[in-house]
Amino acid sequence: MKITHRVVLAFTALALVSLSAQAQQFFRIGTGGTAGTYYPVGGMIANTVSVPGKISATAQASAGSVANVNAVMSGAAESGLTQADVASWAYTGKGVWEGKPPVTSLRLIANLYPESVHIVVRKGSGIKSVADLKGKRVALDEPGSGTLLNARTILAAYGLKDADLKPEYIKPNQAGDKLKDGALDAFFFTGGAPAGAIAELASAGAGIELLAIDGPQADAIRKSDGFFAVDTIAGETYKGIPAVKTLAVGAQWVTNESVDANLVYEIVKSLYSETGQKAMGAGHAKGKFITKENALLGAGIPLHPGAAKYFKEVGLLK
Repeated sequence: MKITHRVVLAFTALALVSLSAQAQQFFRIGTGGTAGTYYPVGGMIANTVSVPGKISATAQASAGSVANVNAVMSGAAESGLTQADVASWAYTGKGVWEGKPPVTSLRLIANLYPESVHIVVRKGSGIKSVADLKGKRVALDEPGSGTLLNARTILAAYGLKDADLKPEYIKPNQAGDKLKDGALDAFFFTGGAPAGAIAELASAGAGIELLAIDGPQADAIRKSDGFFAVDTIAGETYKGIPAVKTLAVGAQWVTNESVDANLVYEIVKSLYSETGQKAMGAGHAKGKFITKENALLGAGIPLHPGAAKYFKEVGLLK
């Protein structure tokens, strides 16, 4: 067979395409509903850590924390955002994972920012305390979300459970629409403030208020669940709404121990580079919390080796 110059070039081109395809690494980030905080933050991170021709990171909408842990474990996503308590429960087989095999291959990439518990109510509804939610139409978020778990913990501190309400299991954007239309009295949402669905309601003059979570009930929650911390949603975070005391839990970025260590190392290095940090600060209100100094706070599961390598290099780990 006579091999012409043109054939050699064709084989060379195919080989280069093949090598390029092999070099490209895909990294999916499970987030949450599009009207929450995980989705825009996940998108911001994906854009920041993507490197043309090398790393293609993408944010995927999901049901939230529990769903993201399951996706990471099944291989449906390389990583996901989840609440610190959910990550710890999964790893230890406690809490919502009680009775299930512990997810011992779950690994931390980084702690990101505090997530505030929001309880949004219609202004003029007469709901002044969590206890007043009894018998009301309340959205608790979807199964698979960290919000649903938090809502049940908070309701329990006030002597309530799902059956004491008229519960709905829908995302905040759907809940916001129903509340605006008078078909819902309140909804829970755990996420970084400001949350899109709540900001839209406030800006549209929908007439909403935020319930406080404080006093002995909040103290009891913090005592029984060490992942919660005292928090305040600052005044005018949402148009026309004054400051309110609440609780917060850390948002964390997790992966599977089987994910390539060099890939995770490069991603973490990009996130905390000077360029990455500028992008975080400019991209979302919670971005200013995504710093290497906050990255190891509240770590309830082991670090991924790729992340550990970076944090050792910068002196945050011995």
